[in-house]
Amino acid sequence: MGTAVAGLLLLALSFGGGSQRLRELSAAIGQWVPGGFEEAVTVALLTIMLVIVLQMVELPFAYYQGFQLEHRYGLSTQTFGHWLTDQAKGMLVGLVLAVAGSAVVFAALRNWPDGWWWISATVFAIATIGLAQLAPVVLLPIFYKFKPLDRPALADRLMSLATRARTDVVGVFEWVLSGHTKKANAALAGIGKTRRILLSDTLLTDYSEDEIEVILAHELAHHVHRDLWRGIAVQTAALVGGFFAADLALRWLEDPLGLRGLSDPAALPMLLLMGGAWSLLLMPLANAVSRAQERAADRYALKTTGNAEAFVTAMKRLSQQNLAEEHPSLLVRWFFYSHPPIRERIDAARAFARDGAQA
Repeated sequence: MGTAVAGLLLLALSFGGGSQRLRELSAAIGQWVPGGFEEAVTVALLTIMLVIVLQMVELPFAYYQGFQLEHRYGLSTQTFGHWLTDQAKGMLVGLVLAVAGSAVVFAALRNWPDGWWWISATVFAIATIGLAQLAPVVLLPIFYKFKPLDRPALADRLMSLATRARTDVVGVFEWVLSGHTKKANAALAGIGKTRRILLSDTLLTDYSEDEIEVILAHELAHHVHRDLWRGIAVQTAALVGGFFAADLALRWLEDPLGLRGLSDPAALPMLLLMGGAWSLLLMPLANAVSRAQERAADRYALKTTGNAEAFVTAMKRLSQQNLAEEHPSLLVRWFFYSHPPIRERIDAARAFARDGAQA
């Protein structure tokens, strides 16, 4: 709902003259900046104002979904102040990324109007790789605490599992998630020298070592299958397509939007709207690809550990702890689910166990 309201706001700003007024306000402030950076400051200020407005519009929906509902169903452990602090941190991180992104896009529009779309897509793809590498050491610590896992036997077991998967990791870390939620999670985060195993304290408290091992085997499978790089390749193709569509739209709508040219900062709301619509259009396809990768990762975990029983009990625990829906409708699964439903994963594991027993 919040996304739909934000989309309507962007549409109103684009065609109602609001984007031009934001541009004029930003330009009026930017003209006081010395050194010939007026255009860059105008883009940055307009981006900041637009992000803040969108965040304020979406905040009531985020509060209901991320705080009220989570507390109603006993999932959240956050106080309102803690939740609000996280929202503020997220907005600041979003502002930095949004300003950097808009600077790239409008610099490309200004200097290379015919090829800005593929130049922007290339820079965004490279940035995606950089963010994936920085996530566990820069981005995630903004919101969560991490510490080396103080369970030597389990750490050695998981490092051995990573070695068998030919995956170099810098260590195993406890992810202090209990201050935010009762949900459990695990991840293999980072690229190269930042890659590390992350296990939430909620997982370490409630799950057996066999269950933790099979969960991590699933995460390692994504590295073995090169899913991260495949995902980046798919995302790059999507970025190229999205920016190309935005180029066509801007050229077609330049006059109706009252733009002074393709590089007019007033085009930003329309660019954001186009990006959101493109992402929404591709979501079913992206989720279908993701579900196929998740099924393959489940099979790898079962083959590697040979422990279908631990996989089944882990899935049951996750389903209960995270309040996952076991039988979503086909439409909901097709459009929203990046993972197969829990019941499907359990049934597949039991079938794997039966086939192995009969072999």
